[in-house]
Amino acid sequence: MVLLLLIPVALITAFGLAGYGFGVLGRLGVRGAGRVVWLRCLGSLLGAGAVAVYTWGLLLAAGAVLEAEDGGASSSPLLPCRTPGQWERASQVIDYRVDYVPLRFVCETTGGGSFATDAVPGYVNQAVVGFALGAVVCAGAAAVTGEMAERRAGRVSGG
Repeated sequence: MVLLLLIPVALITAFGLAGYGFGVLGRLGVRGAGRVVWLRCLGSLLGAGAVAVYTWGLLLAAGAVLEAEDGGASSSPLLPCRTPGQWERASQVIDYRVDYVPLRFVCETTGGGSFATDAVPGYVNQAVVGFALGAVVCAGAAAVTGEMAERRAGRVSGG
């Protein structure tokens, strides 16, 4: 199952990005790091945050899958698809799927319909997008700042 493979990969990625961000700052010192290094480290830490929150969502989705696959008593309709006050909709559930982008647990109903449950809270996808955008902005700013510094150094030494 793809879900179980993504969780360890995501955890390793999150720890790797956080290790890079904190490691570089620890090695150079907070005051010794220049603007480009700060932006790279901040981008790395924001990326680690995005991956960590996405991993949390994967764990919640995996829990919903475990509940859905439980074939014990009171397993119909699927446990994650039961919502208070919506027994009519839940009674038509025939299957489920996990969408990875955006991350959500989806119940499929008879007649081709579907609905997303609250197994993966809405804040997960919003936080992932926010952290990821922040990481991309920091990485872009680090690249532009580094390029500008190289051009200035080239003009000064080559002039």
